[in-house]
Amino acid sequence: MDFTTGKELLEVCKVSNMSISEVMLEKEVALTEKSKVEIRSKVYESLKIMKSAIHDGLQGEMKSNSGLIGGEAKKVFERNENNKSVCGSIMSIAISRSMAVLEVNAAMGKIVAAPTAGSSGIIPGVLVTIGEAFEISDEILVEGLIAASAIGLIITRNATVSGASGGCQAETGSAAAMASAAIVELMGGTPKAALDAAAICIKNMLGLVCDPIAGLVEAPCQKRNAIGAANALISAEMALAGVESIIPFDEVVDTMYRVGKCIPVELRETAMGGLAATPTGKKLMNDILKNKQK
Repeated sequence: MDFTTGKELLEVCKVSNMSISEVMLEKEVALTEKSKVEIRSKVYESLKIMKSAIHDGLQGEMKSNSGLIGGEAKKVFERNENNKSVCGSIMSIAISRSMAVLEVNAAMGKIVAAPTAGSSGIIPGVLVTIGEAFEISDEILVEGLIAASAIGLIITRNATVSGASGGCQAETGSAAAMASAAIVELMGGTPKAALDAAAICIKNMLGLVCDPIAGLVEAPCQKRNAIGAANALISAEMALAGVESIIPFDEVVDTMYRVGKCIPVELRETAMGGLAATPTGKKLMNDILKNKQK
């Protein structure tokens, strides 16, 4: 059941006639020497934390310590409840939930880094929303998270999920790819379609820089999680319809890594370039530093 690339994963799925989540679960058993029940239980704990973060972000009065973000997720969520959404109800709810998790993170709440804190809203926002919309049980959603982890494993093995190393494409791009592949499996798509969805996701975010204002994982991170959630849903929809990625998943991952290395250091989480270096970005940073000194 061993694999380190998407190609190897697909081959294992084909030979064993197993889904991505089933193959990943077998691999985790071999790596950790824990039972399938124990592993699923751990993943279920992560799902509960994800749901709790969504609830806290939308129901509580979340405000980051810096004051940069807080309350935006609730605005999007309430607009969908009171108006006809321009992007559809599922999309609107998913993006509001992804934003909510980022608000909880920025307010020092409890989240699941999936795969990072800066991209922690995408997978819960998407999976919890799809679960509700299609009446998918938590037990099956756990399988989706396990499938997502297989994609994350391949990316971390062959590239990076770090904004400091590869830009925001590596963070929100990887999270969106993981979420999209999970959706495809949950909707009954093939392992090949799941990898196509993941590849499309990453291609859609190639070159995205990491330029956090004041060096904080708040802005523009929150909005990019919303875009990542939308990206995951769109890519999954295309893959489920039979749209393939022209460039194979492994080549896309390799490209993301190489593109990340080409991104200047100023645009890789240093807050020295991009939006962080705008006049408003600099002013916000100075205001935040002054407030800290008081």
